[in-house]
Amino acid sequence: MDDDRPIFVQIAELIENSIIDGTLAEETQVPSTNELAAFHRINPATAAKGINRLVDDGILYKRRGIGMFVATGARETLRERRRLDFATQYVRPLVDEARKLGIGTEELKKLIETWEEQR
Repeated sequence: MDDDRPIFVQIAELIENSIIDGTLAEETQVPSTNELAAFHRINPATAAKGINRLVDDGILYKRRGIGMFVATGARETLRERRRLDFATQYVRPLVDEARKLGIGTEELKKLIETWEEQR
C-alpha cells in the first residue's frame, strides 16, 4: 500500500482490479481478511473494511462459514462504474479543453487515433 488514499480503499481497489482483469472470476472465493492482512502487513480490521465496502456495493457476498465470494455480474458492474468514472475524470476535461482550442470531434478522434498508432 503506497499512496495517499486510505488503505481499506486500496484493498477494495486491488480486489476490484482482480475481478476486472479476470484473476478473480465470478462465484470464486476471495482471500480472507486475515490472508489480506498478512500479505499486505495491515490490520485485519482494515482489510475487513475494504471487503465490507465491496459487500455493500454488491460486488462480494458472504457464504456463511465459508467466506466471501465474487457476485455474479460483479465484473460488468465494476467495468460500467469505471467507464463512468473514466468519462468524468478524463473524457469530459479532454473534450472541454478541445472545445476551448477549437478542436472539433472529428479532429479529436484523429488525434486519438494518431496517438494510438504511435504507441
